[in-house]
Amino acid sequence: MSTITSTPLANGLVLHRLPRPGTQSVTVLVAFDAGARTEAREENGMAHFLEHLVFKGGEKFGDYRAVNEAAEHAGAVLNAYTSHDLVAFHITARATKLVEAADLLSDFVARPRIDPAELEKERGVVIQEIARYADQPASVAEHLVDAAVFGDHPLGRPVLGPAEHLRDTFTREGILAFRARRWVPSAGAAFIVGDPAVVGGPEADAAAAFFERFEAGATPPPVPPAPAFAATVQVSERDSAQSHLRMSYRPSIDVRDPRQRAALTIYATLLGGSMGSRLFDEIREQRGLAYSVGAYPHAHADVPVLQLSAGLQSDKATEAFTRMREVVSDLREHGPRPEEVERARNFAAGARAIAFENTNAIARNAAAQVIVFSESADPDAVIARLDAVTVEEVREVAAGIADELVVACVGPHRADDFPLD
Repeated sequence: MSTITSTPLANGLVLHRLPRPGTQSVTVLVAFDAGARTEAREENGMAHFLEHLVFKGGEKFGDYRAVNEAAEHAGAVLNAYTSHDLVAFHITARATKLVEAADLLSDFVARPRIDPAELEKERGVVIQEIARYADQPASVAEHLVDAAVFGDHPLGRPVLGPAEHLRDTFTREGILAFRARRWVPSAGAAFIVGDPAVVGGPEADAAAAFFERFEAGATPPPVPPAPAFAATVQVSERDSAQSHLRMSYRPSIDVRDPRQRAALTIYATLLGGSMGSRLFDEIREQRGLAYSVGAYPHAHADVPVLQLSAGLQSDKATEAFTRMREVVSDLREHGPRPEEVERARNFAAGARAIAFENTNAIARNAAAQVIVFSESADPDAVIARLDAVTVEEVREVAAGIADELVVACVGPHRADDFPLD
């Protein structure tokens, strides 16, 4: 990649320009440390609701029709996402439309109207979204395992929040106060990803000026630290023939060290991140216990998570749980084989390289690197760290996955179906 530049703007927002030679598209993204983790208990769901509301229009593009039509005129794809860690807004367009794309995005994100009538209509839309997820057992299992791992901490609450907050609690004044507190330039960043001639040219200079629309403010207070890990089992009983099983471990890595996070990625890949992984081979191919099985690493700013997942016939859930736990224990006790580390390393690094053919994927990765971990936005550094992971580093990760876990399951089960002793 060509040289990345990071320029502080007058309001404190840092603009990162990431050149990617040969791309015909350009992505503009702005994000803030304002995800669900930053909410007070009574605010749970507000970060996500606010993400919806700003799309209803800003000063220049005054309503949702103007926003949508401007995006279509620019031939652009416009979207956003809220996680526990951050909220982000992004637009991907043809490279020749960079100025129009940045103008549109920064207008409604930096200068939203938050129209009272639109706010009331959107309450019902998000309530329907919450209901949709509640009807999906796999989504319920994801919420259940978060609650089991983190309890009443913000990381344990659903990003969408409870429907009663949308119905009864959220006010326009409260939403504006949350935005003023959390959408602060010093706690965010902006990104432009595209061909070097575009990213380093006058169009990008013009686009940079639009990000001055964000008002400076006091740096928000730090979020509460993640709670200590405690083994537990939680079951949401449903009379069904299918079950959704989640198993969560707390790896003993330092998430502030990018090399250790990379090693956790390789470990999770060989454990359950590909069709050649141990879990896929053992649980699906050899034993036929699950139609879907995998392992997924995640790192918040201060805590790592290793989650195992399986969707399966309910009468096979207990056997699958036992065997999945045994696979993790075998890796802990004996370590991975050098050849499977090499295969997992090639697969994980290759998957990233393929993803980073897309300017939007680069921008989203950069937002996490910069805002969550205070690290370089360089996507090539991410791939290089995966390529550099050693067998010994993966063995250290495996040895540090203690036989202490949280189990969550949706299906016709009881907690004692999944014994932890």
